[in-house]
Formats: sequence, structure tokens, C-alpha cells
Amino acid sequence: MALVINEMTRSFTFKKGNEKITLADPNPNDTPEMVMNYYSNMYPELTTATVHGPKINEDMAEYEFKTTIGTKG
Repeated sequence: MALVINEMTRSFTFKKGNEKITLADPNPNDTPEMVMNYYSNMYPELTTATVHGPKINEDMAEYEFKTTIGTKG
């Protein structure tokens, strides 16, 4: 039996209001923090976000950017 190695793809999501936004992986060699910084130019709320994950779902590593803007407590 041969060993098969599959590379995991990554997905990045965050909530903006009531909407869940999924972002493409701009460079698989970047860290999740670098990806968050890359998208922070388009989504300023990511400048105060933190990275959570990955959550493994089949062949996908899912990361979530959680923002603290607009939350109480």
C-alpha cells in the first residue's frame, strides 16, 4: 500500500455584521497572520482581529479571523 500525501488547501473567514465572508488564500507560503495583514487593506476591521484555527474539515484547513470591534463585554 503506497502512502499518498495530499496538500491541504486553506480557507479564511470572518464575520462582517451578519454576513460571513470567505477569503481566498493569496499565497500558500504565507502564515495566517500574513494573510490577515494582506486583507486588512480591504477590510479594516481585520487590523484588530485575531487568528483562530485551523479547524480541519476533510482536505481543508479552515481559519477564522475574529474581530473585537462592535462587541461588548
